[in-house]
Amino acid sequence: MNAKKEAAPLPEDLHVFLTVIRKAGFAAAADELGLSPAYVSKRIQILETTLATRLLHRTSRRVALTEDGERVQRWAVRILEDFQLLHDELSDAHSAPRGRLHLCSTFGFGRIHVAPAVSLLAELYPDLEIRLDLFDRVVDIVNEGFDLEIRVGDDIPGQHIGRRLVTNRRMLCAAPEYLQRRGTPQLLGDLENHDCLVIKERDNAFGIWHLERDGVHDSVRVSGPLSSNSGEIALQWALDGRGILLRSAWDVRPLLEQGRLVQVLHDYTQSANVWAVYPTRLANSGKLRVCVEFLQQHFQQLSL
Repeated sequence: MNAKKEAAPLPEDLHVFLTVIRKAGFAAAADELGLSPAYVSKRIQILETTLATRLLHRTSRRVALTEDGERVQRWAVRILEDFQLLHDELSDAHSAPRGRLHLCSTFGFGRIHVAPAVSLLAELYPDLEIRLDLFDRVVDIVNEGFDLEIRVGDDIPGQHIGRRLVTNRRMLCAAPEYLQRRGTPQLLGDLENHDCLVIKERDNAFGIWHLERDGVHDSVRVSGPLSSNSGEIALQWALDGRGILLRSAWDVRPLLEQGRLVQVLHDYTQSANVWAVYPTRLANSGKLRVCVEFLQQHFQQLSL
């Protein structure tokens, strides 16, 4: 007589389960995982059968955890983290990082600078499976399932680890035709009487520029007829002579050299350092260390 063996939940099913919870639905989870909603539903059913309990309350609009589902969620996070640490340790032993790496960054910097760097990283380490998502909002890297965020600015959450990849600053500039038409500001307060191209990014205060001169911080309220949540659009408006722009050196340095933009109020700048931010639980991750060290070397070579 053959004894029936108790099946153990598969890591794949635990990963699907956590994604369904995070995305609050089967369709959204399927979209993120690159799977069909039917397959995601099937994996959840298999997990529930394996554990002999219902994990989710399903309605037409959303899913919610049952009491057992909350217990499984806590264990699933721990189990998958242990799997990941084992994977990283083995990768270290073979000096060849492998496995999944989920990155995020902002739209502008991510598209222009992070994406090409990730392409080179993938070429160097073909066993890595890298996903890069871009946002114009604040990202909770732990609850949203990210391993690493490439962030511009020094506001690093205290519960995470931040490693500076490259030093950079933002500067004030405008097109020559705008300055000929409206004059060149001589004092910081003069900006209040100019058309300024205001960018609303992430959680930055809208319409207030925080600047620094000789180690002293100052602020000025700015406004203008044009504003956007895209730095690339604001940069194009500046080139069209529509106003004064506060933008990172990596964007405007070539344009300054070409004379298409002119720096104003040279003494005032704003910190725009680039950081790698990751959860403390990944402090000893081998593949993450390799990725961060590569990005640091890559960006410093570019002299952003």
